[in-house]
Amino acid sequence: MAGVKRSHDGKPSNDFNATSPFMPMFEVFRNELDEHHDRRERIIKASRDITALSKKIVRQLKSSIPQNVAKENATRLSDIQKMFSSISADVQGINAWRYQRQISGGVQEYMEAVSFQHYLETQALITYEEAKGKVPGGVDLTEDDYVLGIFDLVGELMRFAITAMATNGHLPGSTSGSDESDTGVPESNILSDLRSLRTYFEGLDTTSGTSSGAAFGRDVEKKMEVMKTSVEKVENAVYGMIIRGRERPKGWMPDLEEGGRTREPVESY
Repeated sequence: MAGVKRSHDGKPSNDFNATSPFMPMFEVFRNELDEHHDRRERIIKASRDITALSKKIVRQLKSSIPQNVAKENATRLSDIQKMFSSISADVQGINAWRYQRQISGGVQEYMEAVSFQHYLETQALITYEEAKGKVPGGVDLTEDDYVLGIFDLVGELMRFAITAMATNGHLPGSTSGSDESDTGVPESNILSDLRSLRTYFEGLDTTSGTSSGAAFGRDVEKKMEVMKTSVEKVENAVYGMIIRGRERPKGWMPDLEEGGRTREPVESY
């Protein structure tokens, strides 16, 4: 139950709003805070939806994209553009920095999807200028979000490389045709690209002025170890593929039968 305003003598007072010079000022503050919270919630919801759609795009991407998958991804990209456009007015001017942390997660995930698709199509890293053109709706792509999105790209390239080696028996991304180095691995491939990214990331200076300040350094520190682990996984997989390939004779196939009969399946625990 709301309280009753009273005058100095204890009687109910109905003219407090008319006599108080502070009420109009605080009503303005209230309206501004309501607008701020409504705007913040719209941006957070859009960021979550963009993140979810971007993850679906990444999961569907492969070296050869089927027509139905390409159509689904095109629809998702169109939905993401609409979401960016819906919050464009909320992130203009000073609000672009005020709500940068709220929209940052969605932008980074979108950058991961866009850069992954760009790499599969061109075997090249998308540049910052190219990436800015991919962010629709007047939403600003900061250099921090671009870099952090490329950090996430390394994990997707790792999964793509290991899956390709497990299914096809070779490292994807060769640009040298059948020419191979002394190790038997193509000179230009996804592993050399991952190593180049690792080298650049390790030389990244996070102490200089960035749009998000110290938060960028903390984000890079967390993603750096994950990035290094991802590159090492691909290196170990390639080493194993080379060693096993040299130990096995040409045309070797696994022995699926034993004594003229198929082996019984082994029960799992």
